[in-house]
Amino acid sequence: MPLAPVSAPDRRLFLSSLLGVAAAAAGLSGCAGSSAAASRSSADLSAPLARKVPPGTSLKIASYQNTQQLQSKLAKFPPLPFTVSDWLNIGAGPDVINAFRAHSLDVANNAGIPPIQAHYQGYDARIVAVGLTRKPNYLFATKPGSDIRSVHDFEGRRLAFSQGQAQGVVLLRALKEAGLKYDDVKLVPLTSNQFLTALQSGQVDVAPLGNSQAPAYLKQYGGKGAHTIPTDVVDLLNLLWAPVSVLADEAKAAAVAAYIPRWAKGLVWQWEHPDVWNREFYVKTQNLSLAQAEAVTELANKPLFPPSWDEAIKWEQETADLLAEGGFVKGFKVDSLFDRRFESIAAEAVAAEYRR
Repeated sequence: MPLAPVSAPDRRLFLSSLLGVAAAAAGLSGCAGSSAAASRSSADLSAPLARKVPPGTSLKIASYQNTQQLQSKLAKFPPLPFTVSDWLNIGAGPDVINAFRAHSLDVANNAGIPPIQAHYQGYDARIVAVGLTRKPNYLFATKPGSDIRSVHDFEGRRLAFSQGQAQGVVLLRALKEAGLKYDDVKLVPLTSNQFLTALQSGQVDVAPLGNSQAPAYLKQYGGKGAHTIPTDVVDLLNLLWAPVSVLADEAKAAAVAAYIPRWAKGLVWQWEHPDVWNREFYVKTQNLSLAQAEAVTELANKPLFPPSWDEAIKWEQETADLLAEGGFVKGFKVDSLFDRRFESIAAEAVAAEYRR
């Protein structure tokens, strides 16, 4: 059954359509924002990070489509100074938040919007590493047979929208740049793993697809009139974050600090070895042709890890304000989302050319 577009009065109810069973069990509702302060952890995160990871420490880390393991294998990185008890193939923000709540995940890699969504839901987590994305990671794809040619043509159309994921904020920023208000379009609540099916079936007119998804979609439906609409809208942040309960544990916090350099170096290695990554990842595991893989890599962002998080915090505040303007969350100061004890770790792990 097709999902109904979101009307203005129902935006805060959008949350329940994205959380799933785990969040529903936690008793969340549209009033989660008002009760957030009451559910915050009182854990003290002011203690300095331990210099060494105590023996026996373990973490459960998100590795969407096993990218971290593959990077380590191909780059032949040395072992981590702690045990990874589980590498979870999980990437979508709502799924990550549910995994955090279930204590089945300790560290995740997402864009900037999931920590904002978690805060709105009353769940306490912190950003521990920041990468900057200077080029767009997403293209707007149309359904087959579409006559849409620009973002201005989105008016009155059905747009796939995930409130808790990067694709959602990219759409909101694109609408704002085009001078369109939320009520000028019909937002259809979906998670990103539903976007392709919704496009193919005509349930939505437009959906933001990742650069790695677009080539395969166009190969299948380009001959039927589907096309993409590139924009200059970026989702600036590529980050690591973790629950406060994890960061309040001295041993686990030390392990998180030890993992950050591996994360940063893995992205640098991937950037510096595109031919290997195209063959071993996109062709062998993602079923792309070599030409499609090369097209994806051509759009890739050079990894950048800023020594200061000031730009990231400013961007995160703009994102939170944008969501609040639309009635999707309640406004708040995003400084509380960043654990600045970890601020310099990623930048110090890479060469100077990857710091700005």
